[in-house]
Amino acid sequence: MFSELRKGAYRALKYRLLRPTPPPLLRKFRGPVVVVGSAPVSHKPEGFDETFTVITVNGSQFVTSEWGIPDPDITMMMFNQVEGTTRNAMEVRRVLSSRRTGSLYVFLWRKRDRQRLERGLRAFDYGYEDLHIVDRYERMALLDKVAGQHSLELDADSKVSTGVNAVLFALYHKAPAVVITGINPMSAGHAYNDAGLGRLHQQVDHSILQRLQAQGAPIYTADPMVAENTGIRYWHGVGGDTQ
Repeated sequence: MFSELRKGAYRALKYRLLRPTPPPLLRKFRGPVVVVGSAPVSHKPEGFDETFTVITVNGSQFVTSEWGIPDPDITMMMFNQVEGTTRNAMEVRRVLSSRRTGSLYVFLWRKRDRQRLERGLRAFDYGYEDLHIVDRYERMALLDKVAGQHSLELDADSKVSTGVNAVLFALYHKAPAVVITGINPMSAGHAYNDAGLGRLHQQVDHSILQRLQAQGAPIYTADPMVAENTGIRYWHGVGGDTQ
């Protein structure tokens, strides 16, 4: 208990002193942003065209490749996917092998160890146009600046998923609409394997998405079941009615 209190106090102080900003966006959004997660069910948004910016999360590039999109504009990945030995990390590397993305954001890798990250990505032949390392305090700033919620990230229940961080990133950078697909706080498993592995952060993800929608954020889902179960508005295309 004491160690957790000390860790919390340290992070709170460091956050105040650093005054971090969320990670940068190099190329402005041309239109709606679709954030593609790896939940077992996902759908290409209605009216999808070249004006959409595609953000994939961890191994969800497997999904967009089936849409006929070889390279997403942005990929967001947790550090442990690069060298991790869990089944999920190995599956992520398998589906991303010999692929590439535009801007790659790797969360929680040590910034002073960038060369090791580059070697790790080369090991499974994953390419990118530009590479960004997002530290804990930049990630905390996303939740703070966009949702108005402070989190010291002391346990899994206080951390949002990488998919929801991608939503926060798009909103922070003024996306006119953010359409999520393959992001279902109620689901288990991943689209790129049949292992049925559990998904972390379900409750906090649901809470943050609800909070953002209540604040009037332009968040939609392309997945009818997610709209029904969570109340997130269903995407009917640019200019379409929402429900």
